[in-house]
Amino acid sequence: MEEAPLLDQAGTTVRRQYLAMEEVNAQINISRKVLIQREAVEEVDELKKESLIKRSITLECNPQDACTSLIPSIKWLSEYHWKEWLVKDAISGFTVAVMNIPQGMAYALLANVPPVVGIYMAFFPVIVYALFGTSRHVSMGAFAVICLMTGNTINKHITDHDQDPAIAQITALQIGATISFLVGMYQLILYALRLGIVCTLLSDTLISGFTAGAAVHVFSSQIKDILGIKLPVINGPFKLVYVYINIFERLSTANVAAVIISAITMVILIINNEIIKPRFAKISRFPIPIELIVVLCGTLVSYLGHIAEIYNLRIVGTIPKGLPPPSVPNFSMFPELAVDSLIISLIAYIGSLSMALIFANKLKYEVNANQELFAQGMGNIFGSFFSCLPFAASLSRSVIQQGVGGVTQLASLINSGLILIVLLWIGPFFEPLPRCILSSLIVVALKGVLMQALDIIKIWKASKIDGMIWICTYLTVILVEIQYGLLAGVIFSILSLIIRGASSKVDVLKRLPNSELYVEVEKYSKTTDLPGIRIVRYSGCLNFVNRSFFKAKLLKLLENNDPNENEVNKDSSPEILQETIILDFKCLTYIDPSGAECLKSLINDLSRDNKALFLAGLSADATETLRFCNVTKDTGVPIFPSIHDAVTFAQSKQTGVFTIRL
Repeated sequence: MEEAPLLDQAGTTVRRQYLAMEEVNAQINISRKVLIQREAVEEVDELKKESLIKRSITLECNPQDACTSLIPSIKWLSEYHWKEWLVKDAISGFTVAVMNIPQGMAYALLANVPPVVGIYMAFFPVIVYALFGTSRHVSMGAFAVICLMTGNTINKHITDHDQDPAIAQITALQIGATISFLVGMYQLILYALRLGIVCTLLSDTLISGFTAGAAVHVFSSQIKDILGIKLPVINGPFKLVYVYINIFERLSTANVAAVIISAITMVILIINNEIIKPRFAKISRFPIPIELIVVLCGTLVSYLGHIAEIYNLRIVGTIPKGLPPPSVPNFSMFPELAVDSLIISLIAYIGSLSMALIFANKLKYEVNANQELFAQGMGNIFGSFFSCLPFAASLSRSVIQQGVGGVTQLASLINSGLILIVLLWIGPFFEPLPRCILSSLIVVALKGVLMQALDIIKIWKASKIDGMIWICTYLTVILVEIQYGLLAGVIFSILSLIIRGASSKVDVLKRLPNSELYVEVEKYSKTTDLPGIRIVRYSGCLNFVNRSFFKAKLLKLLENNDPNENEVNKDSSPEILQETIILDFKCLTYIDPSGAECLKSLINDLSRDNKALFLAGLSADATETLRFCNVTKDTGVPIFPSIHDAVTFAQSKQTGVFTIRL
């Protein structure tokens, strides 16, 4: 059997010393006394009191700190290097504004609202986030997945799809604004409860499967405009299946002009992204604004050539000049939209925070998870009064905002200023733009997210359970519905945690010759037995879920004799009156009262079999739990800081000598 290495980095030195000790038969004497953990409850209580006093002194109200904490923009504006940073933020803001116009209009179509709403979303909530957010580089506004989820909810609650289109649009806008208000309220409630840590409930694997599946929905929703066909509105489970059935049934009605224009647009975008863009990046930090160029050219060709009228193409339509009048969300729809809005609020927050943390880690500054909830919540509530949908961070725009030199959220404020100019004067210029061009922009932009489906290969190799979580989430999102896919992923993740907790590891340990090291017998061939002493290590948590597994597994190990057991010095060993079981809890991550009661029951069972149980390596929290549950008081079980202390104490009971030779 090949032995495992003793250590990693310093392993060579330790190994040589170990071999040298074997050759010269070195002896090491341990002269310190055996340590037993004592219950220092009074000392602990005093430390807690002292800590509370210090904390109360430290947390005296400081109005200036409270103000900068609530409005982080005050801090970075006061430290702003105007000569050095202003030009960088101005260029970044202009570049992102150029991207925001076509992206905002395209993503608004995903929500079945007028394209101008996407431009509103690049102005109203972005200003609020720039003031209250802690990330300096994320670009907030319309985001494909969030717009699609909002659009699905809007479709479910529009009562009459055959009514006048103008009335239907007003209804859609009211529902979208109400969803935005509810999303903001949920985020503010999470902020008040300091639940920014909620983002950890959804793993990267789950988010990857969810976004990859949602991208399939986004792609599918654009096929009707790319082909120029009309599809009935379909909602509910297995929606995507029925969508593709309807697409294939109506292929014969496809608009040839829309197909050709879409194909030309996508070819231009792909050539730019795959060939021109990488080469252009070597000579310039500023990307070619290909999306805006395509939109401008498409608008001009449609306006000058009247192709929309000639070939019966759907166009963007009316874009009102100026800012939308403030309006109050429809509060009567709160009960109907509550559940969907909660899911949207979590996805929008978690996605945006994940992007913010990426830039914060890269550029070495801090992002406050709770303050991000406040910033997004306030932005959504403010935007809801101006016909905005829920907003979130866009990865593509955020990368550009930071990549071209953006330093602070002043870039977002400059972006909002340029968007305001578009809303006041330029917006109607885009009215003749064919919608198939916007759909082509969305499809090409989805390439990266759609390719996340290939991540399953790497995830599966790393962890079969994580792979199952990804597959479960991805397939449920595609085949059933987006919200159900998220729920399925969360449930599967929780079940995987329970399974992992229930299958915690139990190993038998033995001592390496001439050392204080105790190792797994499966990984080391040269180990020595300790007469009358069995050592078992438990790794994982001990709670109400896996307590039965723990007890059954441990008793089974103790009942079975090891076939490879070496009877070293058995004849010369003194008679063993009582066998000692040492339970190594160094890798115990958590123990709850149910686990403590299980441990107490195990100690009593072993005591009836004339076996003593020692505990070793317990953390302070675990020791406190055992004390609280009266395990040490009722059973008298000793607790040692290390396995070797427990072994020395057990041998001393046999020999009467407290100094042991190795």
